[in-house]
Amino acid sequence: MAILKFRVYFEDDDSIYRDVAIRHIQTFFELHEAILRAYEFDNKHKATFFRSNDHWQRGREISLEVYEKDYKAPPLLMKDTSVGSEIKNPGQKFIYNYDFNKNWSFLVELINVSKEENAKLSYPATIRVEGIAPSQYGTKGLLGEKFADVEEKYDLTKGTEGFAEKDEEGEDTAFGENGVDEEEEQI
Repeated sequence: MAILKFRVYFEDDDSIYRDVAIRHIQTFFELHEAILRAYEFDNKHKATFFRSNDHWQRGREISLEVYEKDYKAPPLLMKDTSVGSEIKNPGQKFIYNYDFNKNWSFLVELINVSKEENAKLSYPATIRVEGIAPSQYGTKGLLGEKFADVEEKYDLTKGTEGFAEKDEEGEDTAFGENGVDEEEEQI
């Protein structure tokens, strides 16, 4: 059985990538889930693949589901399409879009085909990780809900270090008439 190894680049930075190995008979749905796991994204949003050429132009669509009614040609469905059936050349490329609101784009490139399976791996598998993946939901998602909700509060009505206290008439009590600290003036 052929094992296909894909390099999945984060579109905005090609130094960030994940290598994913998958059997040629597995589906694009399984590849979709493997990419999300490799980048630590959730599986809550719409997604689609496009077969591509060497210039990263979009070709045939392989979609999670049918999203529009006015397709020129209806997309292939991920669950029904094996990855091997869409490999047309040795360096086959795909564009993977996830979460159409955030528009996460990944460039997927076939980098190796082998006949040997690694008995220790459960396919599809992430076999190489380079660079720090982008956070799907920004810093809040990275640090957690509790951290983002912490709000520091300061009581500015009381005198604190670095601030002058006011007397009943609204005058600074720590400073003399010319604005110099009275304790410094005495020295």
